[in-house]
Amino acid sequence: MKSSALSIDMSRIGKTPVSIPSGVTLEVKKESIEVVGPKGSLSFPLFPEVGVTIHESEAQVHQTGEGSSKRAGAFHGLVRAHLANMVVGVTEGFQKALEIVGTGWNAKPQGSGIELQIGFCHPVQCDPPEGVTVSTPSNTEIVIEGIDKQKVGQFAAEIRKVRPPEPYKGKGIRYKGEYVRRKAGKTLA
Repeated sequence: MKSSALSIDMSRIGKTPVSIPSGVTLEVKKESIEVVGPKGSLSFPLFPEVGVTIHESEAQVHQTGEGSSKRAGAFHGLVRAHLANMVVGVTEGFQKALEIVGTGWNAKPQGSGIELQIGFCHPVQCDPPEGVTVSTPSNTEIVIEGIDKQKVGQFAAEIRKVRPPEPYKGKGIRYKGEYVRRKAGKTLA
């Protein structure tokens, strides 16, 4: 059994330093981290249990010793993962692709969002959050892009939730490359 006087366990994810490419600036403030790059800027709040130090072209997340060691271990990996995602977001960006499967079902651009015709008696309008763009390369493909990984993934999940793929015919909105497990329908003997 471990005693509370032992040293703080560190997260394996949190130990890995985050490399900062050229053209990206990282600013650590008292209560937040701000990353600025060619595609934009992102910020994330810092917790009192965790701090960030910058050495040349690497950022290292460390535990400060404040608060409980359990929360510090959890926040250690969380802050490092968010920091790495922010660096990738401001340099390359994130993208999610969806596809529509169903006869006559389609998507078309409507203002800044898209309009879905997916078997309902009315079209469904989906407007993206700020910082996220939506495009339709073909009438059955939807591409969502942005610098914030969470916003891109959340908006893709909201679009998929409008008409998730059903298991009998496979009709619905799915992620590109997603495998939909099919069920056999009723058969007559």
